[in-house]
Amino acid sequence: MNLIDQYKDIEIVDALEERYLAYALTTIMDRALPDVKDGLKPVHRRLLFAMRQLNLSPNSSFKKSARIVGEVMGRFHPHGDQAIYDTLVRLAQDFSVRWPLINGQGNFGNIDGDNAAAMRYTESKLTTISELLLSGIDEECVDFRLTYDEVDKEPIVLPANFPNLLANGSSGIAVGMATSIPPHNVEEICNASLHLIKHRNMHFDKLIDFIPGPDFPTGGEIFESKDSILNIYKTGKGNIRIRAKWEIEKEKRGVWKIVVNEIPYQVNKGKLIEKIAQLIIDKKIPILDDIRDESDESIRLILVPRNRDVDPEQLMEALFSLSDLETRFSVNLNAINNNIPKVHNLRDLLLAWIDHRRDVLVRRSKFKLNQIKTRMEILSGYLIVYVNLDEVIKIIREEDEPKIKLKKKFDLNENQANSILNMRLRSLRKLEELKIKEEYDSLKIEKSILGKLIKSEDIQWKEVSKEIKEIKKDFSKKTDLGKRRTKINYNAEILDIDLNFSEPAEPITVVLSKEGWIKTLKGLDHDVAEIKFKDGDDLLFIHETMSDEKLLIFSSNGKFYTIDASQLPSGRGYGDPLKLLIDLQDDDKIISLYSFSQAGELVIASKFGYGFIVSFEDLISNRKAGKQILNLSSDDEAISSDYLKGTNIAVIGENKKMLLFNQEELPRMSKGKGVRLQKYKEGNLKSIISFNYSEGLNIVDNNGRNRNFDDIENWLGKRGQAGRKVPKGFPRNF
Repeated sequence: MNLIDQYKDIEIVDALEERYLAYALTTIMDRALPDVKDGLKPVHRRLLFAMRQLNLSPNSSFKKSARIVGEVMGRFHPHGDQAIYDTLVRLAQDFSVRWPLINGQGNFGNIDGDNAAAMRYTESKLTTISELLLSGIDEECVDFRLTYDEVDKEPIVLPANFPNLLANGSSGIAVGMATSIPPHNVEEICNASLHLIKHRNMHFDKLIDFIPGPDFPTGGEIFESKDSILNIYKTGKGNIRIRAKWEIEKEKRGVWKIVVNEIPYQVNKGKLIEKIAQLIIDKKIPILDDIRDESDESIRLILVPRNRDVDPEQLMEALFSLSDLETRFSVNLNAINNNIPKVHNLRDLLLAWIDHRRDVLVRRSKFKLNQIKTRMEILSGYLIVYVNLDEVIKIIREEDEPKIKLKKKFDLNENQANSILNMRLRSLRKLEELKIKEEYDSLKIEKSILGKLIKSEDIQWKEVSKEIKEIKKDFSKKTDLGKRRTKINYNAEILDIDLNFSEPAEPITVVLSKEGWIKTLKGLDHDVAEIKFKDGDDLLFIHETMSDEKLLIFSSNGKFYTIDASQLPSGRGYGDPLKLLIDLQDDDKIISLYSFSQAGELVIASKFGYGFIVSFEDLISNRKAGKQILNLSSDDEAISSDYLKGTNIAVIGENKKMLLFNQEELPRMSKGKGVRLQKYKEGNLKSIISFNYSEGLNIVDNNGRNRNFDDIENWLGKRGQAGRKVPKGFPRNF
């Protein structure tokens, strides 16, 4: 037969539907969704069962995690070892699961997002909670199935003497569906379960009195109305707002700081700090000055306000809005119930668990009852031996087939006959006979009790209630593990704030270097010698202003650039290149720097000796490219400017000639080339100065000393003249 005849043509749509459905079902049932009874996915269940098989009880010694992962992968879960180890690690992290199922020894990661050490370095064993989940598993209380290689058997579901689904929650993404169940407080779950046993149709209004909301391992505060949480528990879907817990720590002289000691669930602390630090750098929250991490085993984030006048509520509301100090937990109570994935309400989840506990109780009771019956049967055979001891010994010694003779003589079954033949001689003492009678009578009473329990639903529920009360006692809110961590605020008011708030103004010093690096320093009166620059760089301008000020920068290209002081980098570093903030060419030089609030007018001049007076209002521009104010001819450039503060103007050329004239001779223009200021036979204009003739010409020399020239009548003239040589002792920098 031709090999091609073995294949059949099928529609691609049919093939895709069949194969994708198989994939979807596998993902839903065997990977992504938890079972409603024990709250575990298959990998979790296999991991705990394998650790029990390795005798890793809470009281035993630890074993290497690699040994455990190998056991799980080889016998039960034929998937990647890293996926299994990641599951083990998460079940041991007290910031990931509310009630850890694995006790880890070694580096199991942290809330900053650091990974756990490799599995060859860490060690693990079960916790008491896992022991409760596995309690009674050898007593035929749950069904088993063959493992993937049909060599071993694994439980389909665990006995779950612990409300794990609601206590620890679950999350997962399947095909076409997902689950996201938040963790809860065990004492609250137990209280609700005990009430449900008596009132199965308990109303949700009553249920929320027992379980007011989730209880996350990292604490935090839930900001939701009672009606909102009630609706989530009714429908099985919704969102819960979680906020970090914070407090104000006061220091001396009215200074204060905010301490964040709990953050929302599943928030990476390291990334949270990076995000807030970036908000500070980007000046998105200008009222926040700094963030520090002082955490050890407990979380302690320090938020430093810009100044003590900042409103802490406004600061925190801004952080809640712009960072993960506030998150929303998406609730989707989707779980598998009797092999059917379904979105449950809270009451259904509780009922599924307590019904499972009752079923486990009945199955365990039947198993124990059968064990008792078998044991009583053997004991009754032993009693026959003691009553007819001599005859039994004679039969055993003389008969070729003593078992057949014993069964026939004393009406024994196979099990009884084998037990008699296997008895040790020392068991024939009188004392042993008394012990057997006592054990028989005790088992008879226990048999009666178990028989009544199996037949009576009321007794069954009483026993389930007793077990739940034990759980409640062991994990009560009075214990360190059991106390509620997440505060629930039904009546919290969410403040509506404007995130476009302005930064509170404070004195700053703007530092611009010769190489074009700019930064700000807090406060005024800084020692220039202590300001650090890059190698080969030095100070060009130092300008004192306010943090909310607009800065006007005059360049040799004749343009004025406008920069918000709040945009400038702050700190003790070198700052940022000015070219990142404004469009400057490599050959453009900075001529001067002003604050817009100085108001008034400027006198500006070009190298070729042209200039005019311009108002501050005409200099403002929102463009990075700046605003052309002084028009320049070819090879000309802006060379000098001064704040118009007097009645006269002084111009000094490179030829060391100075001319003084009245400022009224200069036109006032919004932009242009201007008029000629001074005439030169050689060289160009060097400086322009505004001053009051009556006060003399005051100039600051290179050493920072004030030099006053009051005998300057000989330099008075008209605009455009050549002027005279500067007075004796005139500073060389002008």
